Amino acid sequence: MIKSLEELLERVKSISNVKLAVAAAEDKEVLHAVFDATNAGIVIPVLVGDVEKIKELSAELGESLDGIELIEGEGPADSALKAVKLVSEGKADFVMKGMLDTSIMIKAVLDKEHGLRTDSLLSHVMAYDVPAYHKLMLFTDGGMNIAPDLAAKAKILKNAVQAAKAFEIDEVKVACLTAKEKVSEKMTATVDAAKLAEMGENGEFGEGVIVEGPIAFDLAVSKEAAEIKNFKSRITGDVDVVLVPTIEVGNGMGKALTYMANAKSAGVIMGAKAPVVLVSRADTRESKLYSIALGAIIATS
Repeated sequence: MIKSLEELLERVKSISNVKLAVAAAEDKEVLHAVFDATNAGIVIPVLVGDVEKIKELSAELGESLDGIELIEGEGPADSALKAVKLVSEGKADFVMKGMLDTSIMIKAVLDKEHGLRTDSLLSHVMAYDVPAYHKLMLFTDGGMNIAPDLAAKAKILKNAVQAAKAFEIDEVKVACLTAKEKVSEKMTATVDAAKLAEMGENGEFGEGVIVEGPIAFDLAVSKEAAEIKNFKSRITGDVDVVLVPTIEVGNGMGKALTYMANAKSAGVIMGAKAPVVLVSRADTRESKLYSIALGAIIATS
């Protein structure tokens, strides 16, 4: 099992010839992350976008483009589609967003002719390396789906389980997060959580997946809290995946872990034929490198 993001980096280095297509690569911060990943032996990049600008920025960074494939893109939309097409044609393993709006990137991913569309739902998965926890913890979905219903949550959970499996977790333990442990019709999240747990018992999320809910965060991560509250659980204190009920919960908890608990993180979009890496300008250089590594290991699992 891969228990930390540093372990993830080391594991990815052992996988050869992983190709990353970067859409609208004419972005200094994105190029910095891509060169970090390239120099670390994690990926072989294909840079799509304004080639002259890419060359200019690479020179400013003191990085050589020798041996790196460059493809001219005629604007953001064309760059996104060309990068996605590389993946759909098997010429790259996964894709990363550069200097373009997320909506343009997603439109290319969902393109009916050249995209990476599946019958699943696109959802965001964040891996957090928290000093106070003994292994990586995946949160979903704090980045894309605002207030998913039960059917959407089931698809989001399947995406997260797929990501978790890339960390070589034999038994994926999932907590369907709520504010209380009792089912209440007044709290839709508790009703959905109970149904997701039942679906898990029926094997709808695959073998080696334990789904529990409704469950509050303290009981999900602390055996001591569970003992005090006499809460019986197979996952408490050892959770791998936290499924949040709404985007606000996932976004807020993720930022709290980052800024208040010194957590390191990596994130990708799941649900397409290959992972999609979207980094924020607020992300640290280290976090961007981890996100590329996360995309690489999922793409090759």
